[in-house]
Amino acid sequence: MRIATWNVNSITARLPRLLAWLQSSGTDVLCVQETKCTAEQFPADELRELGYESAVHADGRWNGVALISRVGLADVVQGLPGGPAYEGAQEPRAISATCGGARLWSVYVPNGREVTHDHYAYKLEWLAALKAAVATDAAGALPFAVLGDYNIAPADEDVWDRSVFEGSTHVTEPERAALAALRETGLTDVVPRPLKYDHPFTYWDYRQLAFPKNRGMRIDLVYGNAPFAAAVKDGFVDREERKGKGASDHAPVVVDLDV
Repeated sequence: MRIATWNVNSITARLPRLLAWLQSSGTDVLCVQETKCTAEQFPADELRELGYESAVHADGRWNGVALISRVGLADVVQGLPGGPAYEGAQEPRAISATCGGARLWSVYVPNGREVTHDHYAYKLEWLAALKAAVATDAAGALPFAVLGDYNIAPADEDVWDRSVFEGSTHVTEPERAALAALRETGLTDVVPRPLKYDHPFTYWDYRQLAFPKNRGMRIDLVYGNAPFAAAVKDGFVDREERKGKGASDHAPVVVDLDV
């Protein structure tokens, strides 16, 4: 089974590329982030024509997550149980379902904006709630994984130049400590370095030729429990999908499992 995660940065803008990629890549389950559409605007019909079911949690703003599967989609849970609110509302940043014998979450962790911003404190609260919500499944016998845009580079090697990020979000010790706490539930990074590139980044800014210069970050992660990790046969970042006109600023992260 091939599982992937991809921050598409607007599923409407990326739809032609998304449909073509699903066909060419042979992906069975895709975890999507930053749909930037309402649930009614989500292209479920187009995906159904390719043989995929969809579950979406979105409100039309800059968030939104989804699961797209051709191997089943059961026991869908929208939202992060026990998750904090921001500005009076719970943002659509998590969705989970059982697909092809694995329990999967698609998550879009808050950005944090700036270390002094309220959104940074919200980010840490959200990660603590995520840890609590997944702890039971992470320790269970069923293959289980939390995939998505974590908006955190786990280590200094996961950014192109650590000095550039000094004092910024995505690399701070509290954020990395929250990731470490999540791993303590029994999850591991199943697509670790090194891969097929010296710097297997997953995100490159649109500005200042960041992608051609490979000035990126590894912030899209696949955290799986022991049964999930044991089934992993391969993993890679599909850099090719970051190239060309109309690309997202994130590349898909792909994992192949023997389940």
